Amino acid sequence: MKDTASSIASFLKPTDTIIRFLLVGLINTLIGLGSIYILLWAGAGYWLSTLLGNAAGAVTSYFLNKAYTFKSSQPFIKSGLLFAGLAASCYFISYSLSKKLVLILDNHLAFYPETAAVLLGTVLYTVLNYLGQKHIVFKR
Repeated sequence: MKDTASSIASFLKPTDTIIRFLLVGLINTLIGLGSIYILLWAGAGYWLSTLLGNAAGAVTSYFLNKAYTFKSSQPFIKSGLLFAGLAASCYFISYSLSKKLVLILDNHLAFYPETAAVLLGTVLYTVLNYLGQKHIVFKR
C-alpha cells in the first residue's frame, strides 16, 4: 500500500503546479467570468466587460498563484510587473483571436457569438497564462 501511495505521489509531483493552477483557476475564473457576464448583462459591452472581468480574475490569480501554486519568493514589484504584462498580453491575444474566430464561425454556432467568444477566449487565456506564469513570472 505504501508503494502505491509513493508511486501516486511521485507521478503527481511534476504536475503539482498544474493541479494547483487549475484549482486557483477555478476560483479566479468564477470571479472573472461572473464579472464579465454581469457587466455584459448590464450593457457594458464586450471589450469593457472582458477587460474588467479579467482584471478581477487576474488580481485574484496573482496573489493565489504567487503564494499557493508556485510558492514564489520573487519580489512583489518584479513579479507584479511581469504578471501584469503577461495578463495584458494574454488578454489581447486570446480575446482578439477568439472574437475573430467566432465572427468567422458565426453561422455555425449554437449560441450567441459573444458568449462563444468569451468562452473560447477564456480557454486560450488560461493556457497562455499558465505557461507564462510558470516559465516567466514565477520561475525558480
